[in-house]
Amino acid sequence: MEVTEELITDVKRLIIERLKLEEIEVEDIGTDAPLFGEGLGLDSIDALEMVIGLEKEYGVSIPDAEVGKEVFQSVRTVAQYIVDNQSEKVSATDGSP
Repeated sequence: MEVTEELITDVKRLIIERLKLEEIEVEDIGTDAPLFGEGLGLDSIDALEMVIGLEKEYGVSIPDAEVGKEVFQSVRTVAQYIVDNQSEKVSATDGSP
């Protein structure tokens, strides 16, 4: 599977909803812009909220801070992580005992 525009938009919506960023629209979030620091300016509390959101919405987990740093670089890296980890789950349960 590959990252679709629909998934990118869904991830942006998830960020807005989970972090209660009412003043930000989906179009305001750059797909490849940094989520932390000079980008959206998210912090560690926001990261925790995103971890919970990804687990609830997509069934993917972020096992530790090191993985989180890689995943939360941008909306695109979050979407890619979802695609990569959902397909692993599907193939792991696909016809295997």
